[in-house]
Order: sequence, then structure tokens, then C-alpha cells
Amino acid sequence: MAVPLSILDLAHIGDDETAKDSFDASVTLAQRAEEWGYKRIWYAEHHNMGSIASSATSVLISHVAANTSKIRLGAGGIMLPNHAPLTIAEQFGTLETLHPGRIDLGLGRAPGSDQKTMQALRRDPSSSDSFPQDVLELQGYLGDTSRVPGINAVPGKGTHVPLYILGSSLFGAKLAAMLGLPYAFASHFAPNALRDAVAIYRREFKPSEQLAEPYVIAGVNVIAADTHEQAQQDFLAAKRSRVSLLLGRGRKFTDDEADMLLDSPAGQQVLQMTKYSAIGTPAEVRAYLDEFTEHAQADELITVSTGTNREAWLRTFELLADVSDLVPA
Repeated sequence: MAVPLSILDLAHIGDDETAKDSFDASVTLAQRAEEWGYKRIWYAEHHNMGSIASSATSVLISHVAANTSKIRLGAGGIMLPNHAPLTIAEQFGTLETLHPGRIDLGLGRAPGSDQKTMQALRRDPSSSDSFPQDVLELQGYLGDTSRVPGINAVPGKGTHVPLYILGSSLFGAKLAAMLGLPYAFASHFAPNALRDAVAIYRREFKPSEQLAEPYVIAGVNVIAADTHEQAQQDFLAAKRSRVSLLLGRGRKFTDDEADMLLDSPAGQQVLQMTKYSAIGTPAEVRAYLDEFTEHAQADELITVSTGTNREAWLRTFELLADVSDLVPA
């Protein structure tokens, strides 16, 4: 690949799996990704979702970091309005102290949950309004000079954990450009504003102490298999799983029911989320990702395997590494 490849691990809890099974799989993936040459793995903060185990994101990062040695690990992302900036600075300052030079901190302003869960998190619905100020406060805690007199993050101060702004709209692009931070666009599930957001970010970018030039990470779905037919079968299974997750309200549909829903207007909206998906043999996936890199004007791709079983999930990243000539650090 012309750009580095990274991984977004959704810490998926599969059918007949427990959260512990998900954590074990995340460790296995990270260990192999380290051997294969991926740049980083990120984990996302979600709450009250029965199929995702990464709610305590910093704890999961710590566990995976303790079982690997070189690969960068981080949050993609922490939903900052759910937390006090000082708390996140202490958590990621601790991670950076334990695993120096390996920790990233991606930040988003979405709740990572529904309205009822927001209440359970004690989150004020208006808390996202202060996201830009909270990012700056957090940056101060991780830097050399706190923006809040008399308050320091211990650990955290002086660790300079790199920050990334995550987004799926023009707001994040403008903020990342204004603050001179790297920008990660969630095109793996929110594709529509990708080109406009990246164009705005690159045009308005202002250099900062952390970053001299714009840096774009774009998300993309990937399923690689030994045959085109197998990859397409795995992709269909992934689409059926997604429509059940998003439209089932706790109910799992049969394949026939899922297919009927996928043909409905609501199902078409679900399919639109997978607009940027590299599906096929390793060569087909490589060709798609090369084109997508140019389309997104990306400096790095963060790949999401939507395979619905562990074997297909791991196999995707192995085949992608083989065809992309990745070199371990």
C-alpha cells in the first residue's frame, strides 16, 4: 500500500460468545497484526450495546498493550462529552507511562449510546457544545502547561499523548483544522460527507506543535477471502447482521427476513452505511483500497473487518497484510 494500514477493532461479541471471548480475540488480533505490520489498532467507546465489549475503552487498551510489545494502540474514539477531561488525561497518561510511545487518543463528541443510556451515564445533553474547549483542556493536561491553574494530571502531564479528532461531519473537520490535529473520518459507516470534510480540513489546516501538515485517516470496511464468492457470502452475512442490529430492536431476524428488510427503504439506509467496502480476493481488495486512498485523499487507512465469524475476521487482516507488503516495525 502507498499509505499505512491500521485496524479498528469493534470488540464484537459474536453469537454464543461472551465478553471474555471478545477480549481474547482482540488480544489475538493485536498480536498477529503486530507481526503482520499494521500501524495501529483502535477501540471505540460504545455503551449499552450487547454486541460490543469496548465500553471501558482505556481498560481494554491496557489489557491489549500488556499482551503486545510494539503496535500502537488507542481510542477511536473516546466520546469526550461523556467524561471530565482530567479523568481522560489521567487514564491515557497512565497508559502512556506504562507503554511509552504506543498510545493514541482519538476524540469524538457523539454519545456512543442512545438517549436513555446518556442519562445513565449522567451526561448532560448539551455537553457536546463544549467539546472544542474540552479538547483544549485535555490537551493542556497532557502537555507541559495545564489550562486550569493549579490542576495537573498525574500521570499525564508532559506525556504529550497524540490527539486525533474523529468525525463524520464538517464540524470535526473544521475543529481538527483549527487545532492543527490529525483528522479521522468515519467513512466506514458514515460515508456521505467524506470528500467535503477532507477538503475543508486540508484547506483550513493550521500547523500546531503536534502536527506540521494535515493528516487524514479514513475508515473503510474490508472482507478479504481466498475466493471472490466466499468474500461476497461473508459480506451478505455481515449486511444481514447489521440490519438485525440496527433495525431489530433486540430481535435477531432470519436470513429471509433480513433480506426482505435490506430491500426496504430502511434497509437501503443501512446498506448506504457500507458504501466504502473492499470485498473480494486479496488482489481485488488491494485494488479497491488503492482507489479509495486517492478518492479520500487519505494519508492512512483504518480498516474494519465486517466478517461475522472469527476465522473470516482474522483471515481478512492476514490476507490484506500479505497483499499490501506490510513490514513489521
